Amino acid sequence: MPEQIHRRFKNAWNAFLGRDPTQNYHNEAGYGVGFRPDRPRFSITNEKSIVNAIYNRIALDVAAVNIEHVRCDENGRYTDRIDSGLNDCLRVEANIDQTGRAFIQDVVISMFDEGAVAIVPTDTINDPTNTNSYDILSLRTGKITEWFPDKVRVNVYNENIGRREQIVLPKSMVAIVENPFYTVMNEPNSTLQRLIRTLNRIDRLDEQNSSGKMDLIIQLPYSLKTDLRRNQAEERRKAITDQLMGSQYGIAYIDQAEKIVQLNRPIENTMWAQATDLTAMLYQQLSISDTIMNGTADEQTMKNYYNNTIDPVITAIVEAMIRTFLTKTARSQGQSIKYFRDPFKLVPVSQLADIADKFTRNEIASSNELRAEIGWKPSKDPRADELRNKNLNEAKQEGDPINLKDETEEDEEN
Repeated sequence: MPEQIHRRFKNAWNAFLGRDPTQNYHNEAGYGVGFRPDRPRFSITNEKSIVNAIYNRIALDVAAVNIEHVRCDENGRYTDRIDSGLNDCLRVEANIDQTGRAFIQDVVISMFDEGAVAIVPTDTINDPTNTNSYDILSLRTGKITEWFPDKVRVNVYNENIGRREQIVLPKSMVAIVENPFYTVMNEPNSTLQRLIRTLNRIDRLDEQNSSGKMDLIIQLPYSLKTDLRRNQAEERRKAITDQLMGSQYGIAYIDQAEKIVQLNRPIENTMWAQATDLTAMLYQQLSISDTIMNGTADEQTMKNYYNNTIDPVITAIVEAMIRTFLTKTARSQGQSIKYFRDPFKLVPVSQLADIADKFTRNEIASSNELRAEIGWKPSKDPRADELRNKNLNEAKQEGDPINLKDETEEDEEN
């Protein structure tokens, strides 16, 4: 065990510092800020938009799916889990600031906001720029700021200095995930971008309407056809404005022949109708409904949502990590990255007993496996771990004691 720890630190590599991750270590706490600097920040157009709720809903559901580094048989079927640094990053701790689930949520939100995101291995055993054989110790989400033929410049949070930093890394060691809904969400004239622009215009109109303007029209007792009259009208408008601004209670006086008309309602427009139509169109293209957003969707609606929205997103993430983090040799040895969604999460309690009976009766799962899914402790009965139909009598094995009384009764009946 001490030799493994010594080899781990001897061969360690860090994306920001180079080979030795301890060369810039100081006893001081380092750079500090009043907010969490590694948290993803939305772009200006998305920051105040209703689409944040859509991003967060999908990201939460994707992060709820378990992603694991596994071993498969020759037919690509899951056999067991691989105890590796990559698996720890995906299941337990992706980095010093994020759990595995928080990291996946960060990846999805950043991917939706930017259109493409980079999964950067910041700490590894062995230098990934010199060898393909390395184990990953920590992962970070990076924003791609510049593309090169075989490299990318990414903006990644550097936990050693407490700030985000621009670094250039080869594409062979960075898992680049492109949004599968890019044409719907990130294209300049896509449905989502049109909805964002419409909502921003509505926000600007609301700010103008609530800015404290009185919106008054003054009717003067003379014509304004000449420049002299127009200048007099402008002076009169300024005089009334000065009276209102200089008065504690906003009171002004006018001439007996002058009239004041107040615009007590804004001019109607069709932007709210456009926003409603664009929202409905976006929901259809993303297979989302109002019931999914408020948590009242039925089983069939959630099934369509997972199949048409969640699975494409998580498949894009998994395939990008397989292509980058697993070499051809590792894939030929049966290594892979798979995701597993809890099949009992959407099942009502009233149907759980019937499903458990079918699973055990058809020898799909044992009793203890089903108890673990429910959240109960495993039974100490050894038969609870057997994969057999409990409704049938257990077949007698060779060497079991023979009951002569039962055989005599069977002979008499014959």
